[in-house]
Amino acid sequence: MRKFIIALIFLCTLLFIVTRLTEVEQILDTFQKANWIVLLLAFAIQLLWLVNLACSFKSIYRLLGVEEDLLRMIRLVAAAAFVNIVTPSMGMGGMAFLIADGQKRNHPTSRVTTGAAMYILYEYWAVLVVLAVGLSVLIRRNQLTTGEFITSCVLSIMAVGLAGILYLGMRSPSRLGTSLAWLAALANKLARPIIRHDWLQVERAYNFAEDIGNGLKQARRSRKGLLIPFGFALSSKIVMIGILMLVFIAFGEPYSPEVLIAGYSIGYLFTIVAITPSGIGFAEGALMLTLTSLRIPLATATIIALAYRGVTYWLPLVYGMIAFRWVSREPALQTSTTVVAERSSSHQ
Repeated sequence: MRKFIIALIFLCTLLFIVTRLTEVEQILDTFQKANWIVLLLAFAIQLLWLVNLACSFKSIYRLLGVEEDLLRMIRLVAAAAFVNIVTPSMGMGGMAFLIADGQKRNHPTSRVTTGAAMYILYEYWAVLVVLAVGLSVLIRRNQLTTGEFITSCVLSIMAVGLAGILYLGMRSPSRLGTSLAWLAALANKLARPIIRHDWLQVERAYNFAEDIGNGLKQARRSRKGLLIPFGFALSSKIVMIGILMLVFIAFGEPYSPEVLIAGYSIGYLFTIVAITPSGIGFAEGALMLTLTSLRIPLATATIIALAYRGVTYWLPLVYGMIAFRWVSREPALQTSTTVVAERSSSHQ
């Protein structure tokens, strides 16, 4: 079954690349017009973002009593990001990959599930901080559109909702299970006339709530460390804004901090909210339209958007595919590193 899933993911990758060949050709043509020294620096900074992402997950895992080597965590998050890119799963593909890897490493499923949920929460709130600055720029210049306002509200609701789920799971897993079961039943009721069967399994809501509750018990013991992952999440946004700045420099285009922050925040907003994998097709358009609304010529905005997505989207696809194959070939552990973490914490 595991080999079948791996083969299926690689098939999705092949289909994904084939359907995007035109975009790849456009990006390669765009790169030829750039200053390659600056562009290579942008590629290097993108790898720094990957290390930052691994450090974020490692800090969350440590909060939950799970120890992982940083180098392996780099490979793991690169592979998870790759799965998110090639599978239209609204980000759940990467979470499922992390959970499957945790089971292979004998980590408790509850802690890995909680860790993935905590990462998404930190990511949402870090985006909201940057987005608040970006929206203020657009409002001050009277360039905020209805679509940008609505998607910002959607992201805010998602962030508050996830925070509420984790808080309720920390305080009362049973109440969380009841609430999630009610939501699952409501979703089934709405979807049944369309798909003719239940969309969600209600009993899994209780299992998920129990997993979250068990995972958060460990995090509550280290409350001082809860801000560290948020610091990593916020710094990753600064790194990505830095990459956008280097893209402007690579093409010899003038820029300002306001343009960088507004362009990045709106582009990344549609990366999260859009229904396509990693916002493909939507994020580029949102970034391009935001730049043009800030008085960047359309031709320049198109070049910047294509080059930026080439660095931040297609490069992770390439190294993520390698990391996915690497991680998939690793043998299962007989002893969990979580046990070691629990023993060390018990002596403190």
